[in-house]
Amino acid sequence: MSSRKGQRDAARVVREQLARERRRRRTVWVSAAAVVVLVIAGVVGWVVWSNQRSDDFTTPPGANAPGTGIVSGDGPVTVDVYEDFLCPVCKQFEQTSGSTLEQLVAEHKAKVVYHPVAFLNRFSTTGYSTRSSAASGCAAAGGKFREYARALFDRQPPEGSAGLTNDELIDIGAGVGLDRSSFGGCVQEQTYKTWTEHVTEDASQSKVTGTPTVRVNGQPLENPTPDALTAAVAAAGK
Repeated sequence: MSSRKGQRDAARVVREQLARERRRRRTVWVSAAAVVVLVIAGVVGWVVWSNQRSDDFTTPPGANAPGTGIVSGDGPVTVDVYEDFLCPVCKQFEQTSGSTLEQLVAEHKAKVVYHPVAFLNRFSTTGYSTRSSAASGCAAAGGKFREYARALFDRQPPEGSAGLTNDELIDIGAGVGLDRSSFGGCVQEQTYKTWTEHVTEDASQSKVTGTPTVRVNGQPLENPTPDALTAAVAAAGK
């Protein structure tokens, strides 16, 4: 009898162990399935959010197809210029090389795409980089992006300051021939603020880490002097 009882006890122990193993496996599979569902949901959610964010901006007239910059000219060589209106070195670049870029455009040698980014908001107490970039979008809508950009650099405020007020930005626009009413309304309403965010985000994703950054047919130009620009465009156009 004791032998049979021992056999029954051993069988019961085996059954209980098998049952525990089955329960453990079910728990593992349920947990794994839950993790997969969460991962899929997270990926889908990120894709939806990313698409909504990338599409949720107002592009000014004169922008390129992806809406990341304002196009000047139609030449065979593309020059991308990433600049921040609060950047002192960008001001120097505009003063030394801005006319060279315009000449290359006028001679149909280059198409220049200006990307007004907002990298330097931390050096302004009023988000001046964003406000001035958005205002340049308003100027593009009025057909005077380049005139306005030059004027912004001429009136560039010092880093660490509040920057120019919106009224001052509007005065500059009126000074280059923009309609004060429509341009002023655009600036005050920050019509192109979302565009500025899009331009800045795209620049970061394109590994632009500072301003000014100049690329000729996608290749960085380390020292974009007038002569270097002219030579790089000539070489790229061959």
